[in-house]
Amino acid sequence: MSDWQPASGPGAAARRAAMKRRIRTYFEGNHVLEVDTPVLSRFAVSDPQIESLEITRSQVSAGPLYLHTSPEFYMKRLLAADFPDIYSICRVYRDGESGRLHQPEFTMVEWYRLGMQLNEIIDDTLGVIRAALNNDINVDQVDYVDAFMSACGVDPLAADVAALADAADADDELRAAIGEERDDWLDLLLATRVIAGFAPGNLTVLRHYPASQASLARLCPGDPRVADRFEVFLGPVELANGYVELTDADEQARRIAADNEARQRRGRPVRPVDTLFLEAMEAGLPECAGVAMGLERLQMLFNKTDDIGNVITFTFQTDE
Repeated sequence: MSDWQPASGPGAAARRAAMKRRIRTYFEGNHVLEVDTPVLSRFAVSDPQIESLEITRSQVSAGPLYLHTSPEFYMKRLLAADFPDIYSICRVYRDGESGRLHQPEFTMVEWYRLGMQLNEIIDDTLGVIRAALNNDINVDQVDYVDAFMSACGVDPLAADVAALADAADADDELRAAIGEERDDWLDLLLATRVIAGFAPGNLTVLRHYPASQASLARLCPGDPRVADRFEVFLGPVELANGYVELTDADEQARRIAADNEARQRRGRPVRPVDTLFLEAMEAGLPECAGVAMGLERLQMLFNKTDDIGNVITFTFQTDE
């Protein structure tokens, strides 16, 4: 196949279009409003695990601009301005993500439901997935701590770095490479031991991540050691990430500052803080829950393929 030709044909494009129609039909039936938000911003996500694509030269800004990794901050500004339940199907961009499961440009389905609690937003997410696939699928649900204890034999809320490294059977080279960031060891064990053991044909909902990995989720009211955060996997492949959202503006600012400190420790660029988002939080983000889900991952599931190139028209091509 010549380089100019698309990665997949009209059949894959037709199935993608049908999936988007089914997702929109689900949201319309649940009175969720579709919105569009800007792709370009003066601000970038602070999450140490996510890298933004940066535009260093432009005629519209004296400083750098960033392609959004998610519409989250803009959508929350809409919620703070009294919008109802909302969703978006949009292109997003992440640096350093390329391969069979990743592309630097992909399509995200993101939505926010007012007043929903963790079990409700999980049910809503499974409803979106079933609508997208036009099919039912078996679902397992498990708490992060229970899954971790079963797969690794250590308590992820209590174990120190040495115990986590021992659980990973880490040699000196791996210990030196990962260092003393406790969450990095949790992520390693999650990927290599916990998720790897999920049933390949089932959806698995992993609930109540440690508080240190709350990201933009609130802490669980009944147990502040964990967050009201969940992820949905098909076998070992992540499909969706959701929260009961943090609404405390001061805590949100503290977490963003902590993220940038973690980025600095890891030798990654410190990101400009989205002050407009924080102003919206201070004005009052209503109680809500939100989910981000990769459309291409759903397509891969629907098309029974493990290569993202089989479900998109064009893959990113490097200079090589």
